[in-house]
Amino acid sequence: MVTINPLDLFFWTFRRNEKDVVNLYTALSPVMQLATGGSMLNFGYWSKNHADPLSAQNNLCSVFADMAEMSSAKEIVDVGSGLSAPSKLWRDRYPEIQLYDVNINFKQLSFSGIEKNIEFINSTSTKLPFACASVDRVLALESAQHFKPLSDFISESKRVLKKSGLLVMAVPITLENPSIGKLGLLKFTWSSEHYSLDFLKDLIVSHGFLISEEKLIGSDVYEPLADYYEKNRNELKMSILKNYSSYVEKILFKSMQKMKKASEEKIIDYVLLKCHL
Repeated sequence: MVTINPLDLFFWTFRRNEKDVVNLYTALSPVMQLATGGSMLNFGYWSKNHADPLSAQNNLCSVFADMAEMSSAKEIVDVGSGLSAPSKLWRDRYPEIQLYDVNINFKQLSFSGIEKNIEFINSTSTKLPFACASVDRVLALESAQHFKPLSDFISESKRVLKKSGLLVMAVPITLENPSIGKLGLLKFTWSSEHYSLDFLKDLIVSHGFLISEEKLIGSDVYEPLADYYEKNRNELKMSILKNYSSYVEKILFKSMQKMKKASEEKIIDYVLLKCHL
């Protein structure tokens, strides 16, 4: 049984510094693995043909890869790489690429072991250990919302990218500056910064990037994910309770319900952005 002090959980989520994010993901990433049966840590991009967690998560990675034009890339940096499941999918799809998985969480990096064409690098997102103008792509798949300060990550991305390179991001966002009343429980359980779409785009442009593609997919992310969990809650709950206390599952369930409602009310969304210099 994994024991999580509720007070620790509150402070990790409330403070959200790098150490807190590492602790939070170390403690809760296995919940996602138990719920999905895989090692993807993203919300997924759901459709009629991608109606279960693993399929939806793989779909998001594939759509993201197409936006990033991976077929024409050689050196790719995946920042905030989680358990590296997306990189393995991309490597298998594009066997000629070289991937560098950057993660401040050493335990997550250690999860994969040795992988062909994937190098694991324990580093912060705001000081990327690469030479200037040395890589073709910098990717942040559902991770940039944790980078502090985000402006340093964007600046570093600009530094390490070749002139023809791309910065591609998938980010949960708000569509305004919602109050605690509107976000409710999500204000505390959405364990990341609550960046608005306008703020994110202005920050990217202010660092010299042009946004060449923007795709809002929140209604195909939050709502079907919450519906799936509610429909299969009994089975998922049994899996989670084998390793976690009941309050963890209850918080997860209530957060998903609130996330669905906030998406329906256009308070939150999920954006894919392709940016070039």
